[in-house]
Amino acid sequence: MSESGSQEAANESGSSTKQASIPPVGNKVTVVLGSQWGDEGKGKVVDLLAQDADMVCRCQGGNNAGHTVVVDSVEYDFHLLPSGIINPKATAFIGNGVVIHLPGLFEEAEKNAHKGKGLTDWEKRLIISDRAHIVFDFHQAVDGVQEQQRQEQAGKNLGTTKKGIGPVYSAKAARSGLRICDLLADFTQFSERYKALANQYKSMYPTLEIDIEGELAKLKECMEKIKPMVRDGVHFMYEALHGPPKKILVEGANAALLDIDFGTYPFVTSSNCTVGGVCTGLGMPPQNVGDVYGVVKAYTTRVGIGAFPSEQNNDIGELLQSRGKEVGVTTGRKRRCGWLDLVLIKYAHMINGFTAVALTKLDILDVLPEIKVGVAYKVNKQEIPHFPANQEVLQLVEVQYVTLPGWESDTSAARSFDELPENAQKYVRFIEEHLGVPVKWIGVGQSRESMIQLF
Repeated sequence: MSESGSQEAANESGSSTKQASIPPVGNKVTVVLGSQWGDEGKGKVVDLLAQDADMVCRCQGGNNAGHTVVVDSVEYDFHLLPSGIINPKATAFIGNGVVIHLPGLFEEAEKNAHKGKGLTDWEKRLIISDRAHIVFDFHQAVDGVQEQQRQEQAGKNLGTTKKGIGPVYSAKAARSGLRICDLLADFTQFSERYKALANQYKSMYPTLEIDIEGELAKLKECMEKIKPMVRDGVHFMYEALHGPPKKILVEGANAALLDIDFGTYPFVTSSNCTVGGVCTGLGMPPQNVGDVYGVVKAYTTRVGIGAFPSEQNNDIGELLQSRGKEVGVTTGRKRRCGWLDLVLIKYAHMINGFTAVALTKLDILDVLPEIKVGVAYKVNKQEIPHFPANQEVLQLVEVQYVTLPGWESDTSAARSFDELPENAQKYVRFIEEHLGVPVKWIGVGQSRESMIQLF
C-alpha cells in the first residue's frame, strides 16, 4: 500500500472511531433505598436531599408505598408521587417501572396540595412515562379476592395492601396489561382492550363485580388531565442525564427485603426495589448511578406476615411499637417490632452497594437501659454466613446478639453528633464498623431539622 493509501486508511479508521465513540457519562443520579422491610423513613431522607434537587424520580412500585414528610409542622403523605415534589423548584418524574392508579394519583395530589404550599403548580412539574402500566379498579378488587382465597385455602394470606399491585404486575408479565401510551393513543381501541381484560378477570373470579362503563368514564376524564404530563420516558431521562448539570434524586419505594427477587419470598412486593430497579424502572444505564444511600431504622419493623428473626413479641416490642408510632401509612396496620438486625442490613448492602446509610428514629431507643443488636445467625446451632432464601429455614434462625448499654436520655434536641450521649455515639459507631459503611445522617425526630448530618 502506498503512503497516501496508508494515510487515507488511517483517516478513515480515525473517522470511524470518532463516530463510534461512546457519549460521556453525563449526570449521575443519587438513589435512596430502604434496607429493611420498608417504613425506614425514606421520605424524610428524600425530603432532605430534595431541597436542592432539580429532579426527583420514582422508579417502581405503586400506591402500596407510603412516605411521610413533615415540613413546617405540616404532615404530607405520599403514595405515588415522589415525595421530593414538595420542593416547588423540582421536576417530578414517575418512571415506566411504576404502576399508576390514575384516580388515586389525582386524589393524593389534591389532598396534599390543600395542606400547604409544598405542591405549588404540581401539575406543571410532574412528568409521567408513557410506558408506565395502569392500575385499574378491578386490579384492586382482584387483589382483595386473591387475599381472601389464600386465607380460605391455606389459612394465611400474603398481607398485601390490596392496592392492585400484584395483579397489575402479573398482567404486565403476562403481556395483557395496558399502559399510559395506550390510553392516550386511541381511546376506542383502549376501551376494547380494557373490556377484554376486565372480562378475562370476571371469568377467572365469578364473584368479581366490575363497573366497566363507569371506570372507562373515569379513565377518559383522567386521560385529559394527564395528557400534558406524559412524555416518552426514555428520551426524557436521556436528556436529563446528558443535558446541563442537574441534581437528580431517585426515591425507591418499599425496601430490599420486599424485593421480588431478593426479599423474603413469597411475602414480598411485585417489583425490584433494589438498585437494579432504578435502571429498568427509569430507562437509564448503570453508569449513571452515583451515590446509593440505604435508609436503616435504628430497630427493625415489619408489616404483615413472614419470617422476622429479631422480632420481639414482648414488652420491648410493644414499647418500640408505641414509642415509634409504628402504624403503616398505607395499610393502617400495626407494625411488628424487634431489635436491629445487621445480618439483614449486610445482605441489603451486598445487593445495593450502599455509599452510606441514614440511621433513623434513634430517639425511639432513648428510654432503654440496654440495646441488643443482631450480628449473626445460627441454624441447628451452626452459624451460617448468608441470609437464607427459604422462609422455613429463616423461621429456624437463632439470632446472635451483642448487647450494648443504652443512654437513657433524650436525644431529640441534638443537632450534631457531639451533642448525642456517649452511648448513643457508640451505638452508631458499632453499626458503622460492623457494616463497613459510614453513617451519613442520624434521625432523632420527625421534622426536617431533626436530621443530624455527620459529613
